[in-house]
Amino acid sequence: IYLNIIQGTPTIVQIMIIYFVILANSTNKVGVAILGFTINSSAYVAEIIRGGINGVDKGQMEAGRSLGFGYISTMIYIVIPQALKSSLPALCNELVVLLKETSVANMVALQDLLSSALLIKSRTYNAFLPLIAAALIYLVIVSVLRGFSNRLERRLSSGER
Repeated sequence: IYLNIIQGTPTIVQIMIIYFVILANSTNKVGVAILGFTINSSAYVAEIIRGGINGVDKGQMEAGRSLGFGYISTMIYIVIPQALKSSLPALCNELVVLLKETSVANMVALQDLLSSALLIKSRTYNAFLPLIAAALIYLVIVSVLRGFSNRLERRLSSGER
């Protein structure tokens, strides 16, 4: 039910419900935005991890159990490391999507990069430069994150045949 609700509704609606309904008396806009993005992103991360675990061959669980590991030990030491390794690209993409979704935080009056660009636009009557600057800043941050992701993937795959 949780996954269906979270994945079936837009992030902006979830954040607005948290800000205007659930935590209506809260003055901590950053906390509300963090809570909203955490709830939203956790649903997608759960699906990514579930897919990674399902992608690990069932023989791995049987091998761990035959070596004397219990269910939890087999999951911790054998299955989950393999699942995380195969899920890493999707997890890094989710991080990039989360970073880009933070631009909707201005809907709860939280100052972010996009709202700053729009503020500059409203004062200078020039939309091009502030929006291009915001896009370039997002592009640089995303490129750095993807670079770290690629390095981590290469490092994890260096031990493979």
